Amino acid sequence: MKNVKKILTTLLAATFIVGGLVGCSASKTASTENKKETTGSSIEEIKKRGTIKIGVFSDKPPFGYVDSNGKSQGFDVHIARRFAKDLLGDESKVEFVLVDAASRVAYLQSKKVDIIMANFTVTDERKQKVDFANPYMKVSLGVVSPDSAKITSVDQLKGKKIIVAKGTTAETYLTKNMPEVELVKYDQYSEIFEALKDKRGDAIANDNTEVLAWAQKNPGFSVGVPKFGGEDTIAPAVAKGNKELLEWINKELETLGKENFVHKAYDETLKNTYGEASKEDIVIEGGKLQ
Repeated sequence: MKNVKKILTTLLAATFIVGGLVGCSASKTASTENKKETTGSSIEEIKKRGTIKIGVFSDKPPFGYVDSNGKSQGFDVHIARRFAKDLLGDESKVEFVLVDAASRVAYLQSKKVDIIMANFTVTDERKQKVDFANPYMKVSLGVVSPDSAKITSVDQLKGKKIIVAKGTTAETYLTKNMPEVELVKYDQYSEIFEALKDKRGDAIANDNTEVLAWAQKNPGFSVGVPKFGGEDTIAPAVAKGNKELLEWINKELETLGKENFVHKAYDETLKNTYGEASKEDIVIEGGKLQ
């Protein structure tokens, strides 16, 4: 009887050990799969699919917007189409996925897009969640306000209601550096401008390129603070760990630099808004900040 008990005990122990090993192996496999999931689509997968999915804005002219025919247009879109042409042989093989500022990281992490080209400012915080390629544009923050109560300095923001879009550099900067400012937040870029017109806030803080463009088309509003918070860069972003696609984008930007492609993109999409004089203040050619 004792021998039988010993045998059963031994068998039971062996079962637990094997089960534990299998569970450990399964856990490692799941961990590996999850890790692979965050790296995004490979170039081979994109080519097999036949389209590249690029996230762009629908409501941020002249950088990313939907025209009256329902087609994506703008500076970011122009460059994105060239990416598709050089990667897949045809610029029409790009699938534009419309995103808002707050959803850009999530869309990369969930593989809803391969690349984000939605005027994405490079920050240390975002670098923890996505991988940025080399830049194609530079930008700062600006403030637009009504002429009747014009804000002309950063100090004047204190105690005011400042309208921002969620997930933007302006929101991050003001939250961190000016806690005495009351932020009025909206999901969409179109909403922040309507909010200013409706007097739901005293001013808008956003990329200076956007507030300058909007003020030119909207009499009664001016950009009293054209630049604050330092100078940042705008770059394409891919899912964290997608080194292959990242390297392809960097090489592509370098190649495009040899033909001054980003300057030409400016002429076709931004010049009417900002003029010739602002070109070198916005464009980064070849992926390298001079």
